[in-house]
Amino acid sequence: MRLSIAFLLSLCLAGALPTVQAQTRKTLDIYVMDVEGGNATLFVAPSGESVLIDTGNGGPAAARDASRIMAAVKDAGLTQIDNLITTHWHGDHFGGMAEFAGRIPIQKFIDHGPNVQPNAIADAFLQTTYPELYGKAKHMVAKPGDKLPVTGLDWRLVSSAGEVITESLPGAGKPNPYCADFKPKDKNDDGGVENTMSVGSVVTFGKFRVAHLGDLTWNKEFNMMCPVNRIGTFDLWVVSHHGQPMSNSDVLVHAIQPRVAILNNGTRKGGQPSAMKIIYSAPGLEDLWQLHFSLLSGQEYTAPGMFIANTIDDQQDTMPVAPMPAPQPGPGVPPPPAHNGTAYWVKVSAQMDGSFTVTNARNGFTKTYRARPGQNN
Repeated sequence: MRLSIAFLLSLCLAGALPTVQAQTRKTLDIYVMDVEGGNATLFVAPSGESVLIDTGNGGPAAARDASRIMAAVKDAGLTQIDNLITTHWHGDHFGGMAEFAGRIPIQKFIDHGPNVQPNAIADAFLQTTYPELYGKAKHMVAKPGDKLPVTGLDWRLVSSAGEVITESLPGAGKPNPYCADFKPKDKNDDGGVENTMSVGSVVTFGKFRVAHLGDLTWNKEFNMMCPVNRIGTFDLWVVSHHGQPMSNSDVLVHAIQPRVAILNNGTRKGGQPSAMKIIYSAPGLEDLWQLHFSLLSGQEYTAPGMFIANTIDDQQDTMPVAPMPAPQPGPGVPPPPAHNGTAYWVKVSAQMDGSFTVTNARNGFTKTYRARPGQNN
């Protein structure tokens, strides 16, 4: 009888183990993953609930990117994705979804609604594959001002379908001094209208705040940030639009005053000097971390190597200081070089007091940012 009781007790403890593990997780963990200039960012709350923003590239790269995301999922100890936000219908943001969804259950799919920039691949996906995926789960069309229920987090959706929030978030709403010098860009200089539709998120965990706005464009940033800053200031900002100058205006970057920024760029995508100048001059910025060394930045505008997760495969004997001119768009442009070795992420672990640690998986370099005295977001 004693053996039976002990055996039953061990079964009960084993069954309770996942709950115990979820309760002992104390940090909000964020993985910014390398999908070669696309986007895939995984949030894991202390409760164990998860939000994945975007699924990387499609086509021949779909299996590669799905495997890279799954590596982070495994590292986080997840057996499902509770929420998948697709910021917009560009291939570098949704292309890997079908491949990824075949590897792990997804409970809820969130997007801005129909594609507004005609594209044969995106349109076919939305007509057939996507309904099949969310038909087995839940589906939500995001609206600015919506809250995403994630235990332990205050998750606000601040942009979607070309609209932005009209009411300031708690603690925000101060006049934005950078609005006075804002110069709008031509609407054809935003990289495609789907970028303007991006689902943007603001996440609060205790005193820690992070912003992820997808590829929200320069002019849409003005709509959200002027005449008042409706979203406040941040500890962490996942840099918009891979660090391209069609986004990342002063009215956003300088007003939100991020302590740390993470650039989800590619070897030859994002990091152009005009954008980097704005990012580096943001008031209060302590460090910029990058997923890739950027040939478009060169040494002139890049972060120190310890802050860069992935380098270039073909190392040169000498690296010029001057940045490489951005390739002109068009069918004759050769594809950007892909990182063919192990892909490394940048991981953030945040505490409720506002302190957080950032780790470069390539070299193990870790830096901790203490909570600011009297931190008030």
